[in-house]
Amino acid sequence: MRPDDWHLTDDVDSFLARAGDFLHSRPALHTIPLMVTEGLRTRGAHGYGAEAPVFGVLEKAGEVRAAYFRTPPRRLNLTTLTPDESDTLAAHLAALGLPIPGVSADSDTAAAFAEAWQRHTGATPTIHERQRLYRLGTLTPPEPRPEGRGRVAGEQDRDQLMCWHGEFAEALGAAPSVDAGSWADTRIDHGRITFWETPDGTPVSMAGVTPMVAGQIRVAPVYTPAHLRGRGYAGAATVEASRAALAAGAAEVLLFADLANPTSNGLYQRIGYRPVTDFAVYDF
Repeated sequence: MRPDDWHLTDDVDSFLARAGDFLHSRPALHTIPLMVTEGLRTRGAHGYGAEAPVFGVLEKAGEVRAAYFRTPPRRLNLTTLTPDESDTLAAHLAALGLPIPGVSADSDTAAAFAEAWQRHTGATPTIHERQRLYRLGTLTPPEPRPEGRGRVAGEQDRDQLMCWHGEFAEALGAAPSVDAGSWADTRIDHGRITFWETPDGTPVSMAGVTPMVAGQIRVAPVYTPAHLRGRGYAGAATVEASRAALAAGAAEVLLFADLANPTSNGLYQRIGYRPVTDFAVYDF
């Protein structure tokens, strides 16, 4: 396989014209590129940094075999690749001189590309995070359920959402990817954050959902302030958000969990989520 089997574009519509059917063929595994490209297609590149996004497609005998994208300053995101395909992609991107700060993909692909990138550029890869992708089976509310109720966040919750957006990013060890006010406004406008609140009406946890793309909705983010954890609030909020996703008509409800957090992984499985595959994130 030659590096020139990879085709580069900076136009999301051209990318989707080539790779759209391939991405839709395995929507759960391709949830990130499907969600990101739909956002770029409908809302433009606002919030993704000053540099233009880049996209690539691997074609062999007229058939799309794999795809990648990068929305600077974020890491490269890959669909599943063989070690040989990872090597040709690394050679392709190194020859173009594109800056690649890291990679996110299924675990085997991420490891193969990280090794190939080191061979071609001398960059040293370090593991940033290991994640597990889950798909909802039968939704099973936790027992006992904490006292309180679920509620969709509204305009009166804007300051709370902005605060928790910053706290969530800090907990991940990352700078917020978008302005907190814009983030909150978008989710309020589309009813995409569910709070779990105590009987006195105090929000104690939140679970968000993505827009529906290719019949799927992903639950994200899930956040409970540190001093309120261990009381079942995150599970209750996640159940309410998952129920809303099903009610909206989602054929698949997905979420990612950090494998370094056994508590959240155990929680998601108890309420009905089942593992799909593992992902890895490397920094270079």
